[in-house]
Amino acid sequence: MIFRLDDRLLFPAPELAEPDGLLAVGGDLSVKRLLLAYQNGIFPWYSEDDPILWFSPHERFVLYPSALKISKSMRQVLRSNRFSVTTNQCFEKVIEACSMVEREGQDGTWITADMKAAYIQLHVQGHAHSVEVWQQDKLVGGLYGIKINNVFCGESMFSMVSNASKVALIYLCNTGLYKLIDCQVHTNHLESMGALLISREEYMRILEER
Repeated sequence: MIFRLDDRLLFPAPELAEPDGLLAVGGDLSVKRLLLAYQNGIFPWYSEDDPILWFSPHERFVLYPSALKISKSMRQVLRSNRFSVTTNQCFEKVIEACSMVEREGQDGTWITADMKAAYIQLHVQGHAHSVEVWQQDKLVGGLYGIKINNVFCGESMFSMVSNASKVALIYLCNTGLYKLIDCQVHTNHLESMGALLISREEYMRILEER
């Protein structure tokens, strides 16, 4: 059963989601609603011409920073100092770059104008964060997401040159701020770095830790 949201600030129980994770439709992208969603393991994911769709997958694709795998070639890249990394220096540029990246199997972007505006507001209020990767003063990679307690709920990443997004993720894992990085969607790239599937129950247990 897919639930239709109204103006009330609430969500149905996440375990009632469809097999594909779809839980609800409608509502809005206010800061309060988005924070409530992420605090309950729910996130919005929809295309430009769709209504707002809310998902809560029964399994989560996540990365434990302590289990991060860095290949020998990637270690050489990190030692080369060809990249520099900052945080929260140009959130809007990062989300814009992420919205422009072509994804395999996707027609267009899910990072709509409304989504950009909503996450910029989350950033202004201190809930959304970005990692920027630079090469000779040019922004070449990065990622952004939401911090909920000890979990970083990753939203998207981009890379204009080889390895830039990996540098951003490795930096994020090495900050020591997070017990878990929520990757949301499986990719071979993330799996090769140690990401794996866990149950919703295990995900929520970690998400609720303070």
